[in-house]
Amino acid sequence: MVSSLIGCNMYDVVVIGAGPAGANAAIDAHDHGLRVLLIDEGRDAGGQVWRPKSGSILKASVTSIERKGNQLREHLQKSEVKRKFETRVWHIEKSDNGGWIVGLSGPDDEKQVTSRTVIIATGAQERIIPVNGWTLPGVLGLAGSTALMKENLLPPHGRSIVAGTGPLVFYVASEIQRLGGNVTAISTLNSKLDWCKALPSMILKPRLLFQGLCWVLSLYLKRIPIFWRTGIITIEGENAVEGVTITKVDKDWAPKKDHQRYIPCESVCYGQGLLPEISASRLTGADHYYDEKLGGWVPTIDDLGRTSEKGIYACGDNAGILGVTVAPISGKRAAQAVIEDLKGENPGAGQSNLKMMQKFGRAMTVLNIPRSGLIKFIDDETEICRCEGITKRDIDHEIAHGAQSHNAVKSGTRCGMGPCGGRFCMDTVAMLTAHHTSKTREEIGLPTARPPLRPVILDTLSGDLDYDDLPIPGVSPL
Repeated sequence: MVSSLIGCNMYDVVVIGAGPAGANAAIDAHDHGLRVLLIDEGRDAGGQVWRPKSGSILKASVTSIERKGNQLREHLQKSEVKRKFETRVWHIEKSDNGGWIVGLSGPDDEKQVTSRTVIIATGAQERIIPVNGWTLPGVLGLAGSTALMKENLLPPHGRSIVAGTGPLVFYVASEIQRLGGNVTAISTLNSKLDWCKALPSMILKPRLLFQGLCWVLSLYLKRIPIFWRTGIITIEGENAVEGVTITKVDKDWAPKKDHQRYIPCESVCYGQGLLPEISASRLTGADHYYDEKLGGWVPTIDDLGRTSEKGIYACGDNAGILGVTVAPISGKRAAQAVIEDLKGENPGAGQSNLKMMQKFGRAMTVLNIPRSGLIKFIDDETEICRCEGITKRDIDHEIAHGAQSHNAVKSGTRCGMGPCGGRFCMDTVAMLTAHHTSKTREEIGLPTARPPLRPVILDTLSGDLDYDDLPIPGVSPL
């Protein structure tokens, strides 16, 4: 690929991801005289947490979250940072001159750019523990539900069950009610004691604590039942969601089969927190380590976001799930590192209240750490890899016959080889492998990182290839 990219545009910094971390990194780097390109798959900046509303409903009332996103977009517009939206990064590799080549797939004809440095701010992805029925129409991830409601102001269809772990459960439920939807019940694996343990860290951010209390209070006032320390064991339905069966869990989140309850509904918002989206940083060859209190596997970085690979920096939730209060500061600090490395200047991004914000973010992430009993929610026929239709029985069989890594399971089953590239299934595969082999997540490791990071059309891969120039011999004589 390197030879085909000679002559493409060269930047000082390419920032991948225009959420709170990436956009702030791009603005600061540009303000210090660096040539910056900001890339995002969305139609505008803001990321998932500050996602802009659809253009068809701009006159709708503005929430505090949207207000912050609008401020970020206005600041970005004034900075004149060069931006490419609705553009995917599908490949990153070192160039011959010591910089980095970034492969693009987007609406314009530019297929790649080169840069002296790359700041990766790709945010987070959902963690969803599979249960029977999780692939039915009407099931949405908690984060997917927030995207639907933030952009289109549309609550899920019909009666909704909101289930999972952490604060997203209560945010999603309160938003569904605010937008005119119908929440039938809330099921959370966390107990009230789990939240009480998080309280000392939550007090450090009283505004966010008050906001969370308002979510829960609004649900209680509307007499929506909240089932603490319970989880969904089955999502029922033939061709669409018709209801769920929830069950009480023990301290390890293992289901108590004799404490079950059926609740009819038409939609389910379901998830167990977030994972750092590390596919881009892994493709660069940077070192990673496992820290469940940061959400899982994260790149090894210094205080400013420098990775083990020269010219590669990480910031935001892909460097550890610490939330939106930390993301803008981590973006500015990554920009500071780039400015120091390229220009020898120290802009002093600072770390105002950073440790306090990190402590709050960790407390929220701890509420989502999977416990050993979750494995028992997955029966033999549950699909683990929905792209390839691979069940728990298939994976258990592979592990029983010697597979003890992602790559070994993938080789024997094709699990993780579908369009999502394993983003939805590989964490569950690791959980199953750890359960059967008693290996740690570090010992199990990560699957091999390979391009493309996202599905791309063949025209993007072929570049400027002209088939008429290929030395194809003529038809052989009879």
